[in-house]
Amino acid sequence: MAEASFKDVPELFEVDLGESLVARTESLSTFRELGPPDLVQVLKTSGRSGQRDLGSYHYVSGVDASSSASLAAYINSLTYNIEDDSGWFTKGASWKVKSGCYCCFNAFSRVDVRVDVKIPGGVQAYVVDLRGERHEATLEVWQETFLSALLRAILYSDDPTYWLEAYRKLDPITTPEGEIRFVQAAEALFMKGWQVGSDPEIQVATIVSNHLTAAIMKYFGDSGRFQHAANLFEKISAREPEVSSLLAKSYLGMNEEVKAVQIMGGAVQQTPQSYTLLHVQCEFLRSKGKHEWALKLARQAVNCAPSEFVTWEKLTECYIDLGQYENALLTLNSCPMFTYNGRDAHRNLSPARVHLPPKGTIVEILPERVKTEDDEADPALLRLPAPGLRGTWARAYALLTRLVSQIGWDELLKTRSYVFVMEEEYRMQKQTEQPPSAAASKVFHEDGSVVSPRRGVSLQGQAAAAADDDASTRGMASPSESDRHGDAKADGDGDGESETLVAGANGIPTIRISTESAREAASAAKPLNGDAAKEEEEEEAEEAETETEPKENGEVADEVTKNGIKDPALEKPVQAAENPEGEGGASPSQEPFSFSNKRLCERWLDNLFMVLYEDLRVWTIFRAEVAHFKTQHVAYRKTGLEWEILGDLGMRLHHKEEAKEAYQRCLDTPRYAYKPWSKLLDMYAEEGDIQRSLQAAVRVAAYQWGDYAEMTYPTQIARCFFKLGQIHGHAKIQWSLLSMGLPDPVAKIMESYLVYGRTFKVEGYDF
Repeated sequence: MAEASFKDVPELFEVDLGESLVARTESLSTFRELGPPDLVQVLKTSGRSGQRDLGSYHYVSGVDASSSASLAAYINSLTYNIEDDSGWFTKGASWKVKSGCYCCFNAFSRVDVRVDVKIPGGVQAYVVDLRGERHEATLEVWQETFLSALLRAILYSDDPTYWLEAYRKLDPITTPEGEIRFVQAAEALFMKGWQVGSDPEIQVATIVSNHLTAAIMKYFGDSGRFQHAANLFEKISAREPEVSSLLAKSYLGMNEEVKAVQIMGGAVQQTPQSYTLLHVQCEFLRSKGKHEWALKLARQAVNCAPSEFVTWEKLTECYIDLGQYENALLTLNSCPMFTYNGRDAHRNLSPARVHLPPKGTIVEILPERVKTEDDEADPALLRLPAPGLRGTWARAYALLTRLVSQIGWDELLKTRSYVFVMEEEYRMQKQTEQPPSAAASKVFHEDGSVVSPRRGVSLQGQAAAAADDDASTRGMASPSESDRHGDAKADGDGDGESETLVAGANGIPTIRISTESAREAASAAKPLNGDAAKEEEEEEAEEAETETEPKENGEVADEVTKNGIKDPALEKPVQAAENPEGEGGASPSQEPFSFSNKRLCERWLDNLFMVLYEDLRVWTIFRAEVAHFKTQHVAYRKTGLEWEILGDLGMRLHHKEEAKEAYQRCLDTPRYAYKPWSKLLDMYAEEGDIQRSLQAAVRVAAYQWGDYAEMTYPTQIARCFFKLGQIHGHAKIQWSLLSMGLPDPVAKIMESYLVYGRTFKVEGYDF
């Protein structure tokens, strides 16, 4: 039934007529914040008796939702989009749109605004509440619906984590008049902004931290037109002083630093407890190199909002800037973590048929969208838990990777053992407090380490695969040197290769195989978290009956990869309290420990260390293999998906050049992959490389149009174009596009980004 389909609009055909509307009504109560994209459901009829009507639906954002007439106009435009199957001599049965329903969620009043269109016939607009009851749509409801639709179009425009099948994205604002309407609606509803929710890293939405302010800053910030945002915040700050933080941020974006400092100085006297204002001041001081002053402001922000993750995050960043890594780790351990709530989405239905028409000439430059060998990857790469982190977990992990990139893995472990109570320290402390019979019942290995029962590792459902059975037994080779207390020696016999490699040097790590005894000794080198401390009392009785520790998958360390490179057994440094036997065979020290200056490590942070360890282990193996193949003058081959995963891994661990190389190698494979082009576009734009940026932008635009993202701004391409335009001017970008000799349809799409710059007078449009 291709003749019943739209030519350029994706569709999902219903099994039962109207099932998409029923499912949306049932899901209304589950929408927590902005709500899902708009739903458009249409009924088509052939006009022949005996031929049943067909129902189809698709999702859309960017449609003007200011009135029932504008929504009805969109449905009416679909009537001209049906495939025509007219033959040479006879005209086939033509399908027509019989009726349509446009659903747009109002995030302020938590209702669904719907417009029913009968063709031919009339238009009926009504409101459906969370209970499914109908109400009349008022002018206030239409204004809230208009702004809600704009917020979704702006914030969902290039969100890589939000994907829907048959989701069409259109330009939300195409004229300066439309932008003025957006600003007016934002001003009218600004005080209600907290009702639409906030980013997952913000626990409590406020009038300053919410999706409305985030959309305003993104819309005007991506094009560098902060003056429009400043004008808006100037009006609002007159009656709400806390908005001065957004006003100061806008002036800083305009490079009006003196004006911004004056605003911050006056606002801090009116609202001294505003953590957002303190954060703006803190970022300004960090940009000027005044890290000591920034630290004081970050501390004050924590005092003002101790339950917010972002305040502790900012304080951790300030400690890292100053090189106070122990305080940074303690502060990170104190961060409040929140359950991640993703974007609102529709309930998935099984469609009778999916219609995804091609989007013109531009998609012809893309590879075939079929699964090949390059879409396969090694299970060890697919099981990496870090890509699954979201929200506060991902932000905390980013701080941890920044720490390890600056001080190295070995030094990070030493810092961890210095500030946190380690499990073995706690056990040895318990030995001194127990009767001799109980202490003697413990099982010791030959190297002096105590048997410890294994515990599972989980991350609140965010990283269930944080580590396999060997994760706690493989570490990075440690230099054989004393720790801060001078009590212990490193267990590995490496020369610190792992720390050098993590720091980004070109040295080739020594690949060694760990022994079973060393692996068992390392299993106890983990920090003691709060939950573990409570369980220790119950486990002491069980340990007395323990005879041997279960064997771990030691043989994994001896496996040889397909490239002939052995898995580097990355040994974890033995912590201070373990005190293994020295060369003379001395017994472990019986001197009691004092934990007055140490804290318990949170379980989630302990799990993030295991996630980081898995990333570093895979990265070390990868770089060792690359170095080995280079010395052998042999080509190093990976599948396209493996290169993409390794590129993401390099970006997480702050190895930007290696990540760029991995993404470029991924492009050499005939794989349908959007992410490598997207990442390279950001890198090239940051470097100011016009030619490579344009080449990447054409591919990114092709992928976006292939997924029905028919929008110009705000998108990643527009943001990168405007960043280049501030340096080189739009004229140079335009002439560079002409020199590429693109086909007319492709050139028209790329030109649309510069047309937007001229229409809205983005910096660089006139030179």
